[in-house]
Amino acid sequence: MKTPSCRSLAACALGLFAFPLVRAQAPAPDPEAVSHLVLLGTTSHGIYELRLDGATGALSPPELTVPTANASFLALAPSGRFLYAHSQQGKLPDGRTAGAIRSYALDPATGALKPLNLRVTGDPVPSNIAIDGTGRVVMTVSGTGGSILSYPVAADGSLGLVASRIRNEGPPGPVKTRQEFTYPHSSNFAPDNRFVLTCDLGLDRVFTYAFDPATAVLTPQTPAYAQFPPGTGPRHAKFSADGRFFYVVGELASTVTACAYDAATGRITIQQALSTLPDGFKGDNLASEIRIHPNGRFVYVGNRGHNSVAVFGRDPATGRLTKLQTIPSGGDFPRNFNLSPDGRWLLCAHQNSDNLTVFAVDADTGRLTRTPHTRVVPKAIAVVFVN
Repeated sequence: MKTPSCRSLAACALGLFAFPLVRAQAPAPDPEAVSHLVLLGTTSHGIYELRLDGATGALSPPELTVPTANASFLALAPSGRFLYAHSQQGKLPDGRTAGAIRSYALDPATGALKPLNLRVTGDPVPSNIAIDGTGRVVMTVSGTGGSILSYPVAADGSLGLVASRIRNEGPPGPVKTRQEFTYPHSSNFAPDNRFVLTCDLGLDRVFTYAFDPATAVLTPQTPAYAQFPPGTGPRHAKFSADGRFFYVVGELASTVTACAYDAATGRITIQQALSTLPDGFKGDNLASEIRIHPNGRFVYVGNRGHNSVAVFGRDPATGRLTKLQTIPSGGDFPRNFNLSPDGRWLLCAHQNSDNLTVFAVDADTGRLTRTPHTRVVPKAIAVVFVN
């Protein structure tokens, strides 16, 4: 499988109109709706912020709130008072850019960010950040470096020294251009805060670790992993709110896999895998982000290449999924998107066309409707709703 290449901005602009723009009826304005504060991580200039109007979906002009290098992923602490962001700091001995993670104190009312500290990871720029339910453990992974790292968090939100550094082991998958070695891509803490599951794109596995919230030390489990079909490329995943199910995006295979989760052991069992693409699609694609609607009834997955968002219905009792819709994302390479806390809006960021698009979400059907609202943010690839 070939990786889709980055296109010129002119080509990206043309790509915005590759699909017809169909706008159905948006939700009726809600006079009680709030203004949502949104933080955007970018690989261009740093961390941006804007507001999404909870009644109309309109976006305020984006503002660069923290200039920093390569803020490619953001994660908000459960308290809402601290933000953790990827960064870069110097060079590694082999000449590659050295990765780092920065901590910030956040004022949820104003969006102001106060730098706390920085930790260099010792690997290239990381791929993901995860925070446990207590806010006392932060994890990051470096796909190109192959490391899984955990950090304790101090009371003021700053990061301590690395508590664990782990490298997964196993035979690589069959996609030679992407699966040459272990490639941990993301981690997810279970809702009961007993285990953390790490997706390894390179090995086609999801690994389970126990952890100590007091020390941030990780402990591999036995058996250590769940094996996915060759060439799946597990990228990102999400737990259902009740902790019974775990949904995994296969970046390379363009799939979403529904898994049953055993809270006693931290193990997952594959139940169902569905394509994120329409029947008959033959082009290149890399699946990206996954989100579960706050009502638990719908799952959303991004497609880079096909440039769309796939919508699935979810049976809360069985965990199984049903394809409902595939809608153009409105830009090129939708690497990240997020749902507003009330589930009324989906905000999608496009890496190659530098634009944000807003979709209204039907809470009864899960279906998305494109709105006319959009903003330009250079290389936005992380979307976090603060409130």
